Amino acid sequence: MTDLPAVRGRLTPNRDLSDLTWLRVGGPADYLFQPADLEDLQSFLRDLPAEVTVFPMGVGSNLIVRDGGLRAVVIRLGRGFNGIDVDGDTVTAGAAALDSHVARKSAEAGVDLTFLRTIPGSIGGAVRMNAGCYGAYVADVFVSAQVVLRDGSLTTLTAEDLQFRYRQTELPAGAVLVSATLRGPASDPAALADRMQAQLQKRDESQPTKERSAGSTFRNPAGFSSTGRADDVMDLKAWKVIDNAGMRGATLGGAQMSEKHSNFMINAGGATAADLEGLGENVRKKVYADSGIWLEWEIMRVGDPERS
Repeated sequence: MTDLPAVRGRLTPNRDLSDLTWLRVGGPADYLFQPADLEDLQSFLRDLPAEVTVFPMGVGSNLIVRDGGLRAVVIRLGRGFNGIDVDGDTVTAGAAALDSHVARKSAEAGVDLTFLRTIPGSIGGAVRMNAGCYGAYVADVFVSAQVVLRDGSLTTLTAEDLQFRYRQTELPAGAVLVSATLRGPASDPAALADRMQAQLQKRDESQPTKERSAGSTFRNPAGFSSTGRADDVMDLKAWKVIDNAGMRGATLGGAQMSEKHSNFMINAGGATAADLEGLGENVRKKVYADSGIWLEWEIMRVGDPERS
């Protein structure tokens, strides 16, 4: 790879990524860059040759890195990008702040962002994927986001810029989201704490939270998340069509569709990225054969199947 710009943070060549993903699979990135601060990130992207691919990575909660790794500079934000500031009903959080931390700190200040409490990952990923549950989405509370573009410039993006859809946004190519501002309704802190505790209990009862998973594997065919709503229906839930196709508990190598929640894929021990992605594709084919529905991946899959 071309010589890279000097940095004040950490720039690691040929960095294995498996320990940075919740599924614990995947090969190496050409480089892993952990910027010291915003200015370090901006100057790096500004001076990085345009032909070098950049891949922003959160905490790896909704990601499969293929076994051959990534021919890219992976950018992972950490300290300096995880602050949470509450001002009235407005919350500004660094992209590396965990969704659960944002929910808790907001609740303590009487701001209702409780739907974030059980969502795995960080705010950067939550914005990018328009994360949501219990009938609420990031799009519902989004005010703006600060991003560093591929040329190193800092800009503010609005909801109109991002074009929020179910589990999707339009983030500019190569852009790194560094913070987001959200606005939630005011509520009683004690009531919000009770609600989050109930959500956690419900999650632990229904999801394999003690296993190595990446959250929901596939998007709901209905095109929305109705969990927790009064009109919650099951027919077009991903888990329901997977069950109908007889794929609950299905395995491939060390990968398994959870017996506890059939839309959760787990690394049951020694799985490769190929096992996990292959199992997912088997599920998609079986569901299509059973119901005529092609499930869409919610887990992002990136990189090369084999190292070249």
